[in-house]
Amino acid sequence: EIKYHLDESVANAVAHGLEHRGIDVTTSKAAGLMEASDLEQLDYAMREARVLVTHDDDVLRIHAAGAEHAGIAYAHQKRLTIGQTVLALVALHRNQNAESVAGHVEFLQPNRS
Repeated sequence: EIKYHLDESVANAVAHGLEHRGIDVTTSKAAGLMEASDLEQLDYAMREARVLVTHDDDVLRIHAAGAEHAGIAYAHQKRLTIGQTVLALVALHRNQNAESVAGHVEFLQPNRS
């Protein structure tokens, strides 16, 4: 089962939306990682077996450089609303598992149905 870690670029409302749906989620604030580097965020998520949710494209560069991670869910901040981000993460949680997303980037898209 996928668990999420939201870095500080992601609104707390996304965490609340996921929690409301019974999905295990941590935030940078709750984990004591405010102002932590992108690599520190990825390391925390890896240790905790959590998919890192971010709007930060620097994380994509770290992935491209070969960093090991438990998965990245990337949402372009200007393309998805908070509600669309929550729904996309819920869909990912339903349709994938921790093993299938490990080491991969999932580009979140608004649900068009």
